[in-house]
Amino acid sequence: MPERLARIEAMGRGYVERGAMPGVMTVIVRHGRIAHSYRVGFRDVESGAPLEPDTIFRIHSMTKPITGVAILQLIERGELRLADPVADYLPELREMRAWVGGPADAPETEPARPMTIEHLLTHTSGFTYDDETLGGVPAIYAAADLYSVPDLAAFVRKLARLPLASQPGTRWEYGVGMDVLGRLVEVVSGRSFADYLAEEIFEPLGMVDTGFRLPAAKVSRLAALYARTESGGLRRTEAPDGSAFRAERPVPFGGHGLISTAADYARFAWMLAKGGELDGVRILSARSVDLMMGDALGPSYGEHPLTSSWLGSTARGLGFGLTGAVVRDGDANGVAGSTGAFFWGGAASTHFFVDRRRGLVGLQFTQLMPSDAYPIREEFRRLTYEALAD
Repeated sequence: MPERLARIEAMGRGYVERGAMPGVMTVIVRHGRIAHSYRVGFRDVESGAPLEPDTIFRIHSMTKPITGVAILQLIERGELRLADPVADYLPELREMRAWVGGPADAPETEPARPMTIEHLLTHTSGFTYDDETLGGVPAIYAAADLYSVPDLAAFVRKLARLPLASQPGTRWEYGVGMDVLGRLVEVVSGRSFADYLAEEIFEPLGMVDTGFRLPAAKVSRLAALYARTESGGLRRTEAPDGSAFRAERPVPFGGHGLISTAADYARFAWMLAKGGELDGVRILSARSVDLMMGDALGPSYGEHPLTSSWLGSTARGLGFGLTGAVVRDGDANGVAGSTGAFFWGGAASTHFFVDRRRGLVGLQFTQLMPSDAYPIREEFRRLTYEALAD
């Protein structure tokens, strides 16, 4: 319904016009065709460069579902199993310990249970993220400066010396497990993680602008990165020509390391919506896509397992599949009709969702941190569903 789709445009335009976001791009795919696309604002406010269809974005944690597809491909080929202990492939993780209390500078720990590949895919491994303000293991991670490493092998070695935030298989804890999965792909495939993704996912799908490094010829297409100021304005934190993605050999972190375009990511998301195949190219089996998009968290994790995280009340009614959230109860989640949908987002307020029952994919891109500065992702999902005629 055009008048309802116009509400999505008004939402994006409103954020830009009041100076809350640099630019907003939205794309809706229905039954394989672009049902709606809209862009407003700038990829770089200071230079006045507008958002364009080929603008390149930092997708941060929208890297995670791509990493999940790589792992599922290796499972399909018989090179991994979900129940395999991670230490069978990464022996440095065999003697992990789990935090049970105490301050960051004197933690009390106990031997950790075996961690499986499924634990890594579902954020139930016990790994967390670094945050010096939280104390405990997040503060320990922050003090270790986890991401200052030359490669994924060094990252895993550093991580192995630190405690887990909880015992594997006991709690949903958003963390660095997807970065560990990138190293797992390297060990099993014998290729760098970046090469594996390029050869097995990006090239087959025609994702020509997705990768871990920004070539010089594409610098002008990269959106600048912004942070919300205390007054609700914008502060540019990274200009395109100073981007870390221009490094000669960036570390290919599987949890947050990719840049992409709306067009590229739409192809990836629509491949999932179609059960693992796009334009005659099969990336995953339909069974693997079912596994990825099904709720992998049982009742032992509670009715609303993700609410204990930074997602807070917006995570009511959500479970978690393999590398992405799954809507268990659309009414409880507040987005009518979305039960069964699979989604995730990135730290710079990007977002995508796939609703296979309705033949629907939605993508929303901007470059604003933190990701919860405004509820644009929830608003986009709600307005998209309200616009459906069936």
